Amino acid sequence: MAITSHFRYLGDLRLEVTHDKSGQTFVTDAPVDNKGKGAAFSPTDLAATSLGLCMVTIMGIAAPVHGFSMDGVRGEITKIMASDPRRISMVVVDLFFPANGYTEKQKQIIRNISKTCPVALSLSPDLEQEVNINFE
Repeated sequence: MAITSHFRYLGDLRLEVTHDKSGQTFVTDAPVDNKGKGAAFSPTDLAATSLGLCMVTIMGIAAPVHGFSMDGVRGEITKIMASDPRRISMVVVDLFFPANGYTEKQKQIIRNISKTCPVALSLSPDLEQEVNINFE
C-alpha cells in the first residue's frame, strides 16, 4: 500500500499536510470554537467538504458516460457540529446545476450518485447528510 499523505505539526494547533503523489500541500487549523484561530480548513471542515467534493467528482466521471455536462456546477457545504462527544452531526450539501439541458434520467443519475459516492457510504450512519440538488 502506498502512503496517501503525510503531515507535520507546526505548533499552535496548525498542521501542514502533503499529498504524497502530487507534492501539493495545505495547512489546517483548529476552528475558533475549539481553541484555534480558524485561519484555515479544520479537519472537520475537510471531512464535511470531502462529502460534496466526492459527489461532484463521481458525477464528473459519470457525465461523459451518460451524456451530460458538469460545466458550471457549483456547491456549498454547511457543517453542523454537536457536543458530548464533539463531532460532526450534520453536513448539508447544496449543489447548483446550471441550465445544461439535463433529462429526467440524467437528473436521477445525479441524485443517485449523491447518495452512493464513496465518502457518503464511508461516513457514520449517525451523521445526517442533507443533499439539495438544484437544477436551474
